[in-house]
Amino acid sequence: MEKKQRESWGSRLGFIMAAAGSAVGLGNIWRFPYMAGTNGGSAFIIIYLAFALIIGISVMIGEFAIGRRTQLAAVGAYKAINKNWTFAGVLGVISAFFIMGFYPVVGGWASAYILKSFTGLLSNPAAIGDAFGAFITSAVEPSIWLIIFLAANIIIVAKGVSGGIEKAGKILMPTLFGLLILIAIRSVTLEGAGGGLEFLFKPDFSEVTGQTLLAALGQAFFSLSLGMGCMMTYGSYLNKSENLPSNALIVTLLDTGVALLAGIAIFPALFAFGVEPAVGAGLVFVVVPQIFAQMGTLGIIFSALFFIALTVAALTSSVSLLEVVVAYLMDQRGWERKKSVYAAGGVMAILSVLSSLSMGVMSGFTVLGVGIFDFFDILTDKIFLAIGGMLLAIFIGWFVKREDLEDELTNGGTIKFGLFNAWYALMKYVIPLAVLVVAVMGILSIEQTGLMIFGLAVIAVLALFSKKL
Repeated sequence: MEKKQRESWGSRLGFIMAAAGSAVGLGNIWRFPYMAGTNGGSAFIIIYLAFALIIGISVMIGEFAIGRRTQLAAVGAYKAINKNWTFAGVLGVISAFFIMGFYPVVGGWASAYILKSFTGLLSNPAAIGDAFGAFITSAVEPSIWLIIFLAANIIIVAKGVSGGIEKAGKILMPTLFGLLILIAIRSVTLEGAGGGLEFLFKPDFSEVTGQTLLAALGQAFFSLSLGMGCMMTYGSYLNKSENLPSNALIVTLLDTGVALLAGIAIFPALFAFGVEPAVGAGLVFVVVPQIFAQMGTLGIIFSALFFIALTVAALTSSVSLLEVVVAYLMDQRGWERKKSVYAAGGVMAILSVLSSLSMGVMSGFTVLGVGIFDFFDILTDKIFLAIGGMLLAIFIGWFVKREDLEDELTNGGTIKFGLFNAWYALMKYVIPLAVLVVAVMGILSIEQTGLMIFGLAVIAVLALFSKKL
């Protein structure tokens, strides 16, 4: 059978925007600012930036290198280098697939709140929390919105790498930056906003503990979409002239830039109106709208802008997750792109609807002690991504030939990568151990023993049958 020519990015800018979009997700908008604020402010930020620029960027360089060298997505890339490691690629695909079993639910919430900003959401600030609870437990409305959100993913990915993902990235990422800058400017100009900036940026090293270091390392690693095959897949579409270390640096800086902008957009406004910070959905869908409600008519506009930004951040990440599964079906199963997209998207739609219903009419149905939404969330965030990241670091440092990595990162000796020896030492000795600690701490934090055993058992079975995958 004649091998089809692999798709490729049309430009360096397009690739960088797409890769940065993959890294930038919902966690950048709510999780990073909150973690910074509750872990010593800028003390946490300094530690996070150090980890992102040393460990995060190192792993990203490795993913790009493996993807481009093999010209294959996650499963094929692992298999091409060492068949015994095929399971690590499969784990990445499963992780991406399961994340897309709940991520469109939250993306749908963000999309719905764009419209709700104009239709009375802010008219009664005291009722915003109850309104959110009623919305997410509804059987129909959130399901409709998640389907709309997922349909946007399907349309983009079906159009291919350069025609869909790249074009979307070129539009969506600058849009996200622009919106966050607008909201941040409004936030810092509110009376009393200085307290929020101090909360976020004034170093308080007395708050720094071992847990702070773990939180910063975990945030740096997982916020960059590492360990699940996204960057390896995107790297497989790169041409041989691209400077991989330089591109990884730019993507990392863009990702951290969005996280910092989100903090500046949210926390000054919280302090200006005397509102206590909250984590997760409570911050994004309850507390932030309450802030905008106090800004009068202008608050409606800024609320809509904020939820457009949130939707864009969710979309750029979910597109890359869908592409990981699609690339697997194309590379390893020989399916056409559109067939792969529609099949994967269809199953994800079913899983996402079940996740959404688990908030309401199916709340009594549990899997290993948790609802369907939490099952997918905990299984991927605490187990699959943590183990996947550790396996990736070990694989790059110990199972990929040093000369192959050097050849790939210097483009066959045509460009210089003066830090190669330091990078290789990090990948071989430091990073596997660091990610192992994060993985173990994350797994031990799971309260549901059955779920923890199930997740680890899945990985063990994949490893056992690796050569047959």
